[in-house]
Amino acid sequence: MPERSFSLRSVALAAFLPSLVFSIGEGAIIPIIPVIASNLGADLAAAGLIAGMIMVGRLIGDIPSGWITSKIGERMAMIYAALLSVIGLSAAMLAPNPWILTIGILLVGLAAAIFGLARHAFMTTYVPVAYRARAISSLAGTFYFGYFIGPLISGIVIHASGNSQFVFWIHIVACLTAAVILMLLPDPAATFGATPSRTRQANGKEGAQNGMGLFQTIWAARGVLLKLGSGAGLMGAMRSSRQVILPLWAVSIAISDTNTALIIGLAGGIDFALFYTGGQIMDRFGRLWTAVPSMVGMGVGFIFLAFTHDATGRVAWFLVVAILLSLANGIVSGLRMTLGADLADKTNPAPFLGAWRFTGDAGSAVAPLAISFITAVTSLSVATGVMGVFGLLGAGIFARYIPRYVKHHRPRTRAARSDSTPIS
Repeated sequence: MPERSFSLRSVALAAFLPSLVFSIGEGAIIPIIPVIASNLGADLAAAGLIAGMIMVGRLIGDIPSGWITSKIGERMAMIYAALLSVIGLSAAMLAPNPWILTIGILLVGLAAAIFGLARHAFMTTYVPVAYRARAISSLAGTFYFGYFIGPLISGIVIHASGNSQFVFWIHIVACLTAAVILMLLPDPAATFGATPSRTRQANGKEGAQNGMGLFQTIWAARGVLLKLGSGAGLMGAMRSSRQVILPLWAVSIAISDTNTALIIGLAGGIDFALFYTGGQIMDRFGRLWTAVPSMVGMGVGFIFLAFTHDATGRVAWFLVVAILLSLANGIVSGLRMTLGADLADKTNPAPFLGAWRFTGDAGSAVAPLAISFITAVTSLSVATGVMGVFGLLGAGIFARYIPRYVKHHRPRTRAARSDSTPIS
C-alpha cells in the first residue's frame, strides 16, 4: 500500500502551536516548584518529593490516556486536559501548605500525560516513517522551546511581583490559550481524514486491540516493554532527575529564585537549539546514535556534579553541568516518542503508546522519589551520583536492545522502507 501523501507544513500550526503554548506554561512552573515548596515550609527532601509529583501525575495519567484519546479523539482529549490542568494550577497557586501544593502539582502532571499522548498518537498515525523522527523531534522541540521561554518568563514575573507563586498564572493563561487555539484552528486529523481506529469505532467495528486496557496492552507487549522499555524508563529517570536535581542544587548552594529560573531557562535554550539535529541523526543514521551518547552524557554529567557541591566556584560548575546535561538531552529530543511510534500498531497506536509512555514515565516518576529518599538518608550529592550511574546503565540497555527490536534504528534504502513494525 503506498504511503499517504504528507505535508507537515500544512498542519504545522494546528499540530504544534497548542503544544508550544502548553509547554511554555509548564516550563515556567517546573523549575520553581521546589522553591515554592521550600517557601511553604518543606525541607530539601520534601521539596524534591513535591517536584516529583508532576511525574507521578504523568504516570497516573498514562493509565486512562490511551483509552480517552481513542474514545473522544486527540483534539477533545487535549482540550479537557488543559482544563484539568487549570484546576490543579489553581489549587497550587492558592496552596497554604505543602500538602495542597502536592495535590495541585499531581493534577497538573495527570493533565500533561493526556495532553502529550493525544498529540503523540496523531504523529504516530499520520507521519510516514521516513520523516518520523524529524516530525516527532519537532513536536518535542516545541516543548523544549517552552521549557526555554517559560523559565525566563517566570524569572521576570518573580522579579516584578516578588511572589514566586505568581508563576502559576503563566501556566493557567497558557492552558486556556491552548484550549482556545484547539477550538478555533482546524483539527489536523480533518486534513487527512479520521484515523483507522476512529473509523472502525464510527462503524461499530472496533478491533480487538481497541478494547484492550493499559495493563492488557502491557501484558501483550511485555517482552519489548520489559527490555527496551527499561531503557526508556531510565531515560525518563534521567530527564526527570535533571528537572528535580538542578533546582534543588540551586537551593542548596543559595542561588536566588530569579537566577535559578534564568540558568535553567538558558539550559532549556540549548535543548531547543538541538531538537531538529537529534531528529536528523535518528532518521539518517539510526536511533542508536542519539540514545547511547545522550545517556552517557547525562550519566557523566550527574556524576561530575555530585563532586562539586562544596567546591570553589560551585555556582560556575553548576552552570557548566547544566549546559552539559542540556547538550546530552537536546540530541535525544523525541527519542522515546519515536521509539514508541516505531513499535506501535499504526492503525490504532493509542493503546500501545499509553503502555509505552507508562513504562517510560514510571522511571520519570520513581526517580524524584528516589532522589528525595536518598537525599533524606544521605545527601543530595549522593543522590545525584546514583542517578549518574543509572544513566550509564541505560546506555548499555539501549545499545543492546534497540538493534533487536527497532527495525528503523538504522537507515535503509527508500525501497525497503515500511510503516509496519511489529511490537513483538
